[in-house]
Amino acid sequence: MARHEVVSPIPGVFYRRPDPDSDPFAAEGQTVGADDTVCLVEVMKSFHQVPAGAAGTVVEFLVENEDVVDAGQPVAVIEASPDGQG
Repeated sequence: MARHEVVSPIPGVFYRRPDPDSDPFAAEGQTVGADDTVCLVEVMKSFHQVPAGAAGTVVEFLVENEDVVDAGQPVAVIEASPDGQG
């Protein structure tokens, strides 16, 4: 199976959940679709959803919640499904 890195599209602060009281968008071991949101990146109070980019299983997150990330920085790894169906 191919590994896919989810990268931050912009510099900002990485968040795994939509708000402090909600469950994370995705967790290690969870199956996701290519368009499923796996995290948010916030810059200047504007929150940008980051999609998985590939259907498969979340292997790991490479940064911690509330870490500062750069544009193009890998934030998670997806084990892509061979059939692209998750």
